[in-house]
Amino acid sequence: MVAADEIFARSASPRGVSMDDVAAAAGVGKGTLFRRFGDRTGLIRALVERRIEPLRQAVESGPAPLGPATPPRDRVLALLDAILRFKLDNRYLALALEEAGSASPYRAGHYAWWHGTLQDTLSRVPEVADSGFTAHALLAATRADLVEHLVTEERMTPDRMRERLAAFAATTLGNTAQPVR
Repeated sequence: MVAADEIFARSASPRGVSMDDVAAAAGVGKGTLFRRFGDRTGLIRALVERRIEPLRQAVESGPAPLGPATPPRDRVLALLDAILRFKLDNRYLALALEEAGSASPYRAGHYAWWHGTLQDTLSRVPEVADSGFTAHALLAATRADLVEHLVTEERMTPDRMRERLAAFAATTLGNTAQPVR
């Protein structure tokens, strides 16, 4: 997985990374990769899951602002900020997962986990009528393809992106939440 991680981190386009490339860099046969991960999407999912694990631990049992004891409005903003930072720090890998063809990013374990965590937190915000849909809508603002577009085409800085996402989320929550700084 180290070789795959390095290749995706260096690649200017996730589409250009093949199982052959990863196998050659890892010094293993392509069949070994397919047996372990099933396909390219499985490999990408495994890499994302590996990178997201420390964040998952902070959300599930850590202190504020990500931990479960944080007031719901503040936690929603912190969760979105953490997701966006993760996507910015792992742009090419996140983009590769979203572009993985027929395997929808909405079926990925980390998406289901993020959605469930946001939905649960949003359900405790009285002004939010439909926590499930709202969680999907807020997560859409952190899609890797949108992040990539904003960075490369619109030249938006990460700080500006984080600021705009916080303002959007605060409006969605009824403007009573405090943006993460």
